[in-house]
Amino acid sequence: MSVAASRDPVLSVDNYSLDYQLPGGGSLEVLKNISIAVRRGEVVGLVGESGSGKTSLGWAIMRYLASNARERGGTLRLQGEDLRAVTPRQLENLRGGRLGMIFQDPSASLNPTLTLGEQVMEVLIRHRRLDRRQAHALAVEILAGVELKQPAAMMRRYPHQVSGGEKQRILIAAAFACQPDCLIFDEPTTALDAISAAQILALFARLREETGVASLYISHDLALVGNVADRVCVLEKGEIVEQASARTLFAAPRHPYTRQLLLAVPDPDRRLLDARLPSRQPLLTLNQLGIRYGGHSLLNRLFKRQNQQTYAASAVNLTIHQGEILGIVGESGSGKSSIARAIAGLVPFSGSLDYCGYPLYGRGEMDRDYYRRVQMIFQHPDASLNPRQRIGEIIARPLRLYGLPKGENEAQAVARLLADVRLPADFARRFPHELSGGQKQRVAIARAFAHPPELVICDEITAALDVSVQATVIELLLELRRRYGTAYLFITHDLNLIRQIAHRVAIMYRGELLEVLPGDDMARRAEHPYTRALLAAVHTPATRPPAPTFAD
Repeated sequence: MSVAASRDPVLSVDNYSLDYQLPGGGSLEVLKNISIAVRRGEVVGLVGESGSGKTSLGWAIMRYLASNARERGGTLRLQGEDLRAVTPRQLENLRGGRLGMIFQDPSASLNPTLTLGEQVMEVLIRHRRLDRRQAHALAVEILAGVELKQPAAMMRRYPHQVSGGEKQRILIAAAFACQPDCLIFDEPTTALDAISAAQILALFARLREETGVASLYISHDLALVGNVADRVCVLEKGEIVEQASARTLFAAPRHPYTRQLLLAVPDPDRRLLDARLPSRQPLLTLNQLGIRYGGHSLLNRLFKRQNQQTYAASAVNLTIHQGEILGIVGESGSGKSSIARAIAGLVPFSGSLDYCGYPLYGRGEMDRDYYRRVQMIFQHPDASLNPRQRIGEIIARPLRLYGLPKGENEAQAVARLLADVRLPADFARRFPHELSGGQKQRVAIARAFAHPPELVICDEITAALDVSVQATVIELLLELRRRYGTAYLFITHDLNLIRQIAHRVAIMYRGELLEVLPGDDMARRAEHPYTRALLAAVHTPATRPPAPTFAD
């Protein structure tokens, strides 16, 4: 049954302002006079750059504010009830029941020590007052309702035993099972591949039609929001600068900031480099590369237990040319990052690598010179930058390992590298936590280029960045490539982006290389059904693609 949006708002935010008190005194204004209404059956998109206040608004609605948060005025109402006036006891019944939130990283939202079934049942017992037998029966039913295979078996699994897309389905199932009035979605598909994301969004659309839940959808992916939301609010530095129907906003944006965000959305028809390979000379060749995790221990063999080995990559043959940008795409678990880690010497492999004519049959044959010439930039700079070291120390480490450039001391070299990635020299005195996500990723790039490498492996380095920051990071990488002739192995879920920047694109599926296609002609040259399913899952602001399926 389709439920049309009613006139009365389920969630209303009226003239709401929020500050954060700073340790040294003073305050940081985060939200300024925000007014939003979300009606039954409606999806309102909330977009803006990192730091614009999107997630702070979500936390304020959920009444989960930091201890240094100060609400400066305005109202937050759910079905007319003043959320700012609810007691802690009332909030326990409200949060997770009538008002729910689904987060970006499903792994962080699920308890790793409890089975999935226990976690779904806990919500049903708490908010729908069911006994364990009733909760178990309903949990199996709702897991089947979100199109999970073998729902009864899924109930017995732990979070680490299912994929990211399956985890997100379980969270969505639990949220909808509590029959909420309003749900807040905070970047729920950012960590998912294109097919899983499209399927999650199709599931969300179906459940919304069936239940009429009011939804606030927070995202930095404008193309996705344009396909999901009925109305869109654009947030800049804590203020709503534009609010309109999705169709109107994307067709005719009025505010300069909105136009700037839309221009930053990757457009595969707007190539950022020509289709010709910069060189036909091979730089790195993968010969029958295989990667596996786990092992068949002596005890397992003695007790005739099943071999627990998992093959992340199987007999992959691939060549990266000098100065080339080669993209690798595929769903989570396809082997993309495992190949990157093998090339970087972080995991063992079978087969061989041929680097500039020199065969390498294992990590033990990768010498100091290889590690200088092949660098890797990771998805999460928070995990790859030492939080106890200042930025200057982080960038200086490869300079100490491989030597200083002629005519420069360490401080001069660090300042030059910061300038190369468009950061002020005084950032050398800061710690990573004092920088934004985009700034931290620039530091990681500066470290990788301390001694200009021949190959840089970029593993989902823009996945967590908003579109405008992503655009500046990509522009920087292309500039450094022009300057140094560096080749990139670029791993991503973003097919629009990779079609903009890659000379060729390799498609992986469950550890196998399916095909390699020209970046500027993927749609026409794709032959494998999986590749076509990936391309069909891609969102652009102008289209609303159906959720694809792919069967082995």
